[in-house]
Amino acid sequence: MTTGKPFLYIVVCAAGVADDVDQLIRYAHREGWETGLIATPNALPLIDQPALEELTGYPIRSAWRTPGQARPLPPADAIAVAPATLNTITKWAAGHADTLALGILTEAFGLGIPTAVLPYINKAQAAHPAYERSRRDLELMNVRFGSYEPHPPKAGGGRDRFDWPEAVDLLRIERTR
Repeated sequence: MTTGKPFLYIVVCAAGVADDVDQLIRYAHREGWETGLIATPNALPLIDQPALEELTGYPIRSAWRTPGQARPLPPADAIAVAPATLNTITKWAAGHADTLALGILTEAFGLGIPTAVLPYINKAQAAHPAYERSRRDLELMNVRFGSYEPHPPKAGGGRDRFDWPEAVDLLRIERTR
């Protein structure tokens, strides 16, 4: 069902803005991308799965496929991780692959797939040494980080400051190189 357009995997994590991921999908479509959604298991209850599958035209991936099962998505030309939680960022940087989303992300570096990430974390989480260490490690792997500033703890804030299009814009820079 591919259209010949570049294919963007969007990895969505269980963060307070996850239910707005359609904004990223719509922006990516306007910018000439075809999209497929990979959700962490904890993100699934936060998103409108039927509506997002209709919007992308593909099933949402969250679990490994069984041997011999057809690949439901074309190969990724790029990956956007948005919103990205502290859990996903630190496990990804450490090379963990205990979910489909992390498995895709840990392989992306070795496959040379351009990747952008929009963290959605609070200031207390950002203060943890594992976050800065993980961010530095991912940046050394050419992962491009968005500009979102962590929100206050226990506030669930920043929804209005979360810049969904920035993920695609960061990848546009990569596509022009």
